[in-house]
Amino acid sequence: MPFIETEDIQRGENVYLNYQDYGDGQPVILIHGWPLSHKMWENQVQAIVKAGFRCIAYDRRGFGDSDRPYLNYDYTSLARDLRALIEQLDLRHCVLVGFSMGGGEVVRYLSMYGNDRIDKAVLVSSVIPIVKKTENNPDGVPEDKLDEIMEALETKRVTFLAEFSKQFYNSSENKDTVTEEVLKYDWAIATAASPHATIETAKAWANTDFRPELRNVMVPTLIVHGDADQIVPIKTSSDQSSKEIRDNKYIKIKGAPHGLFLTHKEELNNALLDFLRQ
Repeated sequence: MPFIETEDIQRGENVYLNYQDYGDGQPVILIHGWPLSHKMWENQVQAIVKAGFRCIAYDRRGFGDSDRPYLNYDYTSLARDLRALIEQLDLRHCVLVGFSMGGGEVVRYLSMYGNDRIDKAVLVSSVIPIVKKTENNPDGVPEDKLDEIMEALETKRVTFLAEFSKQFYNSSENKDTVTEEVLKYDWAIATAASPHATIETAKAWANTDFRPELRNVMVPTLIVHGDADQIVPIKTSSDQSSKEIRDNKYIKIKGAPHGLFLTHKEELNNALLDFLRQ
């Protein structure tokens, strides 16, 4: 099992991140969503490698098989982890693909490091630019709802994550794809993550406002979102980012839930591969 090494700046300790690396060609880096791991990408990894690209998928700190430090789950720390992966594997001309929370790492990386080593970006069901409802973001998730999520993670995490998976996929509308076995598989991945990391990263995606950073996205960007997403409302996320990111192609997938990488994998893979080949 391969690992790269990144530093926990505040504690001066090394943090090891698990990654998987397949294929040859232009590198495509897959950044998973909350509260899963790199395993969510299995249908995309196969398609990307078969199309002739190199595909790297890694586990965010605190998740999957990566180390579980107690501190530093903010987006700046997570972007530093991504930078360590890129530098230690000496990747160039990368395409960054961020799902849900992972979109924040993409934008924060481009804000911190510019276009260095990056050719393109992809935001899938992304939280970008803002989740929370505010006076100037009326379509966001109300703060009391976010508070309920944090409380549930503190008091009944395992139960909450089981219900979350159903909403993640709009399971009642996608029963042919989202079987009981799929829900159990995702639940096992989510509950195996660090409980502390699960809470701290939730605070990061719930409270970070990326609107001032959208101007820093200077590479061609593909934005994909389902219009039936119950986790990250499309109006507060991709509808906004598609108006502010300078060079973007915006694809709305009709009827797709948050977890469209599974329920609408053909549509997502086709859009992704078309963008990679351009």
